[in-house]
Amino acid sequence: MPRSTISLPFKEYGNSVQGASLRYVPCSGKCRLLVVAGIHGEEPETTFLLSRVLRLFERPFETIAFVLCANPDGMTLGTRANENGVDLNRNFPTSNWSAAPVYARSVLEAPRDTAYSTGSAPGSEPETSALVRLIESLSPETILSMHAPMACVDAKERSVLVQSLCESFNLPWLPDIGYPTPGSLGTWCLEQKSPECITLELPRMSLEALYDRYAESFADWLRAF
Repeated sequence: MPRSTISLPFKEYGNSVQGASLRYVPCSGKCRLLVVAGIHGEEPETTFLLSRVLRLFERPFETIAFVLCANPDGMTLGTRANENGVDLNRNFPTSNWSAAPVYARSVLEAPRDTAYSTGSAPGSEPETSALVRLIESLSPETILSMHAPMACVDAKERSVLVQSLCESFNLPWLPDIGYPTPGSLGTWCLEQKSPECITLELPRMSLEALYDRYAESFADWLRAF
């Protein structure tokens, strides 16, 4: 499948703490699906795979919009958090948001020994509040939130859409990730009743292997949406 060299038609939806442009690829019609990658800066494979897959297409999707990197500062710094040291996926304005630090691990086998802030208040970070505004303006039916490297599809219900994603990526479905996620995008969506949030956890693979294994099947899944 040839790769397009055409620039993606980005639009700005906000700015990061450092002033980086927060951008998304809009759809040409009513948004049914919003795909979000790079909310954790230490998961660059999500942005890489999504960017490469989008360049397989010559024009924007009619019903799918894309955020290639929701945390550009963290991606630049190589950290999970943003410039303020906040884990953006624990900063959404949910009823269960907690001010307690959240702990992460450097690799799956390591203990959770790195503490991150959840923000000074729910939705305190410009990246989080901008993404909330974008979601509210687009009103998608579904959000696909891309993460790594737990190798699963996390969703409350095993819907037809979830099953198709499991089959496309050959990954198991999990009804939850196995630990609490207060202040997460998924929790925020659940409290809003809409949109549905599906978390795609890519497996631990090299960038080249991810593209070789998943590019065509991911592109086919997007086409069929």
